[in-house]
Amino acid sequence: MSTWGIWLIIAAVLGTVEVMTTTLAFGLVGVAALIAAGAGFLGAPAAIQFGAFVLASGVGLGVARPFALRHIRQPPMLRTGTAALVGRPAIVLEEVGPHGGRVRIGGEVWSARSYDETQIIPVGQTVDVMHIEGATALVYPRE
Repeated sequence: MSTWGIWLIIAAVLGTVEVMTTTLAFGLVGVAALIAAGAGFLGAPAAIQFGAFVLASGVGLGVARPFALRHIRQPPMLRTGTAALVGRPAIVLEEVGPHGGRVRIGGEVWSARSYDETQIIPVGQTVDVMHIEGATALVYPRE
Protein backbone atom coordinates (compact mmCIF):
# COMPACT_ATOMS: atom_id res chain seq x y z
CA MET A 1 0.00 0.00 0.00
CA SER A 2 1.32 3.45 -0.83
CA THR A 3 1.94 6.08 1.85
CA TRP A 4 -0.88 8.33 0.67
CA GLY A 5 -3.33 5.45 1.30
CA ILE A 6 -2.04 5.12 4.84
CA TRP A 7 -2.54 8.87 5.33
CA LEU A 8 -6.15 8.51 4.12
CA ILE A 9 -6.77 5.73 6.65
CA ILE A 10 -5.27 7.88 9.41
CA ALA A 11 -7.47 10.82 8.32
CA ALA A 12 -10.59 8.62 8.37
CA VAL A 13 -9.79 7.27 11.85
CA LEU A 14 -9.12 10.78 13.18
CA GLY A 15 -12.33 12.07 11.58
CA THR A 16 -14.30 9.29 13.26
CA VAL A 17 -12.71 10.05 16.63
CA GLU A 18 -13.53 13.75 16.16
CA VAL A 19 -17.18 12.99 15.49
CA MET A 20 -17.32 10.94 18.69
CA THR A 21 -15.46 13.44 20.91
CA THR A 22 -16.20 16.86 19.32
CA THR A 23 -12.92 18.31 20.65
CA LEU A 24 -12.02 20.03 17.38
CA ALA A 25 -8.48 18.67 17.73
CA PHE A 26 -8.73 15.26 16.09
CA GLY A 27 -10.55 16.73 13.12
CA LEU A 28 -7.84 19.30 12.50
CA VAL A 29 -5.13 16.64 12.71
CA GLY A 30 -7.26 14.55 10.34
CA VAL A 31 -7.28 17.44 7.87
CA ALA A 32 -3.49 17.56 8.21
CA ALA A 33 -3.41 13.84 7.36
CA LEU A 34 -5.48 14.61 4.25
CA ILE A 35 -2.93 17.25 3.25
CA ALA A 36 -0.14 14.71 3.73
CA ALA A 37 -2.13 12.21 1.64
CA GLY A 38 -2.42 14.83 -1.09
CA ALA A 39 1.33 15.38 -1.01
CA GLY A 40 1.87 11.62 -1.23
CA PHE A 41 -0.58 11.32 -4.12
CA LEU A 42 1.40 14.00 -6.00
CA GLY A 43 4.54 11.90 -5.55
CA ALA A 44 6.29 13.69 -2.68
CA PRO A 45 8.68 11.53 -0.62
CA ALA A 46 7.67 10.34 2.86
CA ALA A 47 9.75 13.04 4.58
CA ILE A 48 7.87 15.81 2.71
CA GLN A 49 4.55 14.14 3.51
CA PHE A 50 5.44 13.98 7.19
CA GLY A 51 6.61 17.61 7.12
CA ALA A 52 3.33 18.69 5.50
CA PHE A 53 1.44 16.73 8.18
CA VAL A 54 3.39 18.36 11.03
CA LEU A 55 3.07 21.86 9.54
CA ALA A 56 -0.66 21.52 8.85
CA SER A 57 -1.25 20.05 12.33
CA GLY A 58 0.65 22.92 13.94
CA VAL A 59 -1.28 25.55 12.00
CA GLY A 60 -4.59 23.83 12.69
CA LEU A 61 -4.03 23.32 16.40
CA GLY A 62 -2.12 26.54 17.00
CA VAL A 63 -4.16 29.00 14.92
CA ALA A 64 -7.45 27.58 13.69
CA ARG A 65 -8.55 25.73 16.86
CA PRO A 66 -8.20 28.66 19.31
CA PHE A 67 -9.96 30.94 16.83
CA ALA A 68 -12.81 28.45 16.38
CA LEU A 69 -13.17 27.82 20.13
CA ARG A 70 -13.49 31.54 20.79
CA HIS A 71 -16.44 31.66 18.43
CA ILE A 72 -18.04 28.49 19.76
CA ARG A 73 -17.85 29.46 23.44
CA GLN A 74 -19.96 32.57 23.64
CA PRO A 75 -20.92 34.23 26.90
CA PRO A 76 -24.37 33.50 28.30
CA MET A 77 -27.12 35.70 26.97
CA LEU A 78 -27.66 38.84 28.99
CA ARG A 79 -31.13 39.22 30.39
CA THR A 80 -32.45 42.67 29.61
CA GLY A 81 -35.71 44.51 30.03
CA THR A 82 -38.35 42.89 32.17
CA ALA A 83 -36.63 39.48 31.95
CA ALA A 84 -33.79 40.92 34.05
CA LEU A 85 -36.25 41.62 36.89
CA VAL A 86 -37.40 38.02 37.30
CA GLY A 87 -35.77 36.49 40.36
CA ARG A 88 -34.87 39.83 41.95
CA PRO A 89 -36.03 40.81 45.43
CA ALA A 90 -38.58 43.55 45.96
CA ILE A 91 -40.11 45.37 48.95
CA VAL A 92 -43.89 45.67 49.29
CA LEU A 93 -44.96 49.36 49.43
CA GLU A 94 -48.74 48.79 49.28
CA GLU A 95 -50.40 45.57 50.37
CA VAL A 96 -50.21 43.05 47.50
CA GLY A 97 -53.08 40.71 46.78
CA PRO A 98 -54.62 38.96 43.80
CA HIS A 99 -56.01 42.26 42.48
CA GLY A 100 -53.09 44.63 42.95
CA GLY A 101 -50.53 46.40 45.07
CA ARG A 102 -47.17 48.15 44.71
CA VAL A 103 -43.57 46.99 45.14
CA ARG A 104 -40.14 48.57 44.80
CA ILE A 105 -37.80 46.57 42.56
CA GLY A 106 -34.36 48.11 42.75
CA GLY A 107 -35.11 51.82 42.49
CA GLU A 108 -38.38 51.53 40.58
CA VAL A 109 -41.95 51.28 41.82
CA TRP A 110 -44.02 48.63 40.06
CA SER A 111 -47.63 47.58 40.23
CA ALA A 112 -47.82 44.05 41.57
CA ARG A 113 -50.09 41.09 42.16
CA SER A 114 -49.47 38.07 44.30
CA TYR A 115 -48.24 35.06 42.36
CA ASP A 116 -50.41 32.83 44.54
CA GLU A 117 -53.89 34.32 44.17
CA THR A 118 -54.87 33.25 47.70
CA GLN A 119 -52.12 35.28 49.41
CA ILE A 120 -52.18 38.78 50.78
CA ILE A 121 -48.66 40.16 51.30
CA PRO A 122 -48.33 42.94 53.93
CA VAL A 123 -46.39 46.22 53.58
CA GLY A 124 -42.67 45.95 54.30
CA GLN A 125 -42.36 42.25 53.39
CA THR A 126 -39.55 41.18 51.07
CA VAL A 127 -40.79 39.30 48.02
CA ASP A 128 -39.27 37.69 44.95
CA VAL A 129 -40.34 38.65 41.45
CA MET A 130 -41.61 35.46 39.83
CA HIS A 131 -42.92 36.82 36.52
CA ILE A 132 -43.67 40.08 34.73
CA GLU A 133 -47.02 40.50 32.95
CA GLY A 134 -47.05 43.76 31.02
CA ALA A 135 -46.28 46.40 33.65
CA THR A 136 -47.25 44.21 36.61
CA ALA A 137 -44.86 42.13 38.67
CA LEU A 138 -46.14 38.82 40.01
CA VAL A 139 -44.47 38.37 43.38
CA TYR A 140 -44.15 35.69 46.04
CA PRO A 141 -43.13 36.26 49.68
CA ARG A 142 -39.69 35.15 50.80
CA GLU A 143 -39.60 32.53 53.49
